[in-house]
Amino acid sequence: MKLSFRWYGEDDPVKIEYIKQIPTMDSIVTAIYDVPVGEVWSNESINKLKTTVEKAGLNFDVIESVPVHEDIKLGLSSRDRYIENYKENIRNLGNAGVKVICYNFMPIFDWTRSQLDKKLEDGSTALVYYKDQIDKMDPLKGELSLPGWDSSYSKEDLNDLFKEYSKITEEDLWLNLEYFLKEIIPVAEENDVKMAIHPDDPPWPIFGLPRIITTEENLDRFLKIVDNKYNGLTLCTGSLGSGSFNDIVRMVDKYSAQGRIHFMHVRNIKLLDDGSFEETAHHSSYGSLDIVEIIKALHRNNFDGYLRPDHGRMIWGETGRAGYGLYDRALGAAYIAGIWETLSKLYKEEVK
Repeated sequence: MKLSFRWYGEDDPVKIEYIKQIPTMDSIVTAIYDVPVGEVWSNESINKLKTTVEKAGLNFDVIESVPVHEDIKLGLSSRDRYIENYKENIRNLGNAGVKVICYNFMPIFDWTRSQLDKKLEDGSTALVYYKDQIDKMDPLKGELSLPGWDSSYSKEDLNDLFKEYSKITEEDLWLNLEYFLKEIIPVAEENDVKMAIHPDDPPWPIFGLPRIITTEENLDRFLKIVDNKYNGLTLCTGSLGSGSFNDIVRMVDKYSAQGRIHFMHVRNIKLLDDGSFEETAHHSSYGSLDIVEIIKALHRNNFDGYLRPDHGRMIWGETGRAGYGLYDRALGAAYIAGIWETLSKLYKEEVK
């Protein structure tokens, strides 16, 4: 297991030199953020970012994310141009030594929450998804705070995209994903870059938009489209775990045994009765997921991929990008590293 940490570049309130101070930290997870979605990242930009990361004493191994243009997801006639650009990004990143590219195939929105600063009982703030609040929101009226690159959409763009997606069924989305995978995975293999799809967050349809990377059955289907180790998963415990229908420990065990998990996002969430959830501290006792059992499954299967502590609370008065402060994610990293070290030492004792 290689411990990693997401960093949003020079504008990130979290300084990269502070990330290096987290015990056992191996890699930075980052991206190029000033290039329009669907366009090619220049070698100059990639190498500049690589130099910054390596100068801080960390490895430049994981990119999150290279966004997939909506025309690809929609299966429009223009998709081939964007797919060719995507292939070029894979080549350029592979030449820079990148080992894993995380991406998603969610229509329009990345992770969706109803509030980014819900105050918890201990005084910290966290991301939450309250179903009753989401049900009342209309993203076309600007009632949704979008967390990722998709926040750049204008109201007109969103209206147009929603009209396009009204013609798309889940099966259409599967076919468009298949077309994309069959084009890019051979290029990924040629350049020794493992592609790792992120599950839908949360794993059910939002605002009438289809979502397909949601369940064990659908992950099985996804992996069979191109049954190749370069076609793999970013297994996000919080995304899949927000659906009570998903057995996260079982899924981590199954897919790590198959060697198809290339990147782990580990966070804990507290499930509520109505399908809502709150993000919590990483420690198992604070949420509904058993983080120890998740790490045990990875360890049992000799997981040697990348893992990052996912969204943290804002604690100790820290301000910054919601979910991506330094302190709570550092605590999560230390917690996960401690579990891993304990399992490694226990295993050595058992095999003596």
